[in-house]
Amino acid sequence: MANTPHELAEEFPQFVALIRHLKETDGHFARLHDAYHEINRQIHRAETDIEPLDDFHMEDLRKQRMRLKDEIYGMLVRHEPEAETPAV
Repeated sequence: MANTPHELAEEFPQFVALIRHLKETDGHFARLHDAYHEINRQIHRAETDIEPLDDFHMEDLRKQRMRLKDEIYGMLVRHEPEAETPAV
């Protein structure tokens, strides 16, 4: 699984540093990130016939991944790094 498609770093290369930062500082973002990667791994394992799934379950997982990705993207574009900088 070293080359699992749809990894967040590949989907949002412009946000790699912000993804890393939010994983460490925002519990909600970290949970979304972990859920996204778990579902993405399940889809990858099903697509490569390691753990095949029926079409209904596969479609459901893809929809979940898409919702998580949309929520993650929304958090990335709304994040304001200057709001975290202490006022001097």
